[in-house]
Amino acid sequence: MAADKKTALDLGAHICFEDETGQGLRAPKGRTWARRGERPVVRVRGANRGRVSVAGVVCFRPGHRSRLFYKLHVYRGRRNEPKSLSWRDYRDLIVMTHPQLGTPVVWVWDNLSVHLRQELADFAEEHSDWLRVFHLPSYAPELNPQEHIWSLLKRYLADFAAADLSHLVRVMKRKLKKLQYRPDLIDGCLAGTGLIIEAAPDTTSST
Repeated sequence: MAADKKTALDLGAHICFEDETGQGLRAPKGRTWARRGERPVVRVRGANRGRVSVAGVVCFRPGHRSRLFYKLHVYRGRRNEPKSLSWRDYRDLIVMTHPQLGTPVVWVWDNLSVHLRQELADFAEEHSDWLRVFHLPSYAPELNPQEHIWSLLKRYLADFAAADLSHLVRVMKRKLKKLQYRPDLIDGCLAGTGLIIEAAPDTTSST
């Protein structure tokens, strides 16, 4: 992580942490109230087919507002339909993020097989003037602040019964949009990892 942060400082870049999650129509379990002796039940309509996958990235730079971007993929259980995000979806997320930030990008993610695709390595090499890619150590989700964003999202979805996948997409987008307008929460997700994004030291001297 020290190398990632030094690279970001040298380039004047945002350092961006990416991760992905998914949610089906079966709601995440959460604590709730019920009468004594009566187990609370959340009823889900229809078969538990289909899933919403989302890739998200939180971006930090000292002196700038923290940012959150995301890309959704909906799998409806149809034949020959891709079940999850492809390498092109991850490439498009990087391409979308870069102009929004207006700086070079240091991109940090885990060693998921799709992240290791040669096409993504070639893309990073082709755009090395503004993009650097680093991989987190294996089995180290605690170093990724995007994991905490997913925790907030899952907490919001706890015990929520969506009518169908379109309903679930609308609700997930609504929550993610609210998080986009809460840089304090995004900063808190970074603090939860124990990582610190430091500003470049001031090398100017007065006479």
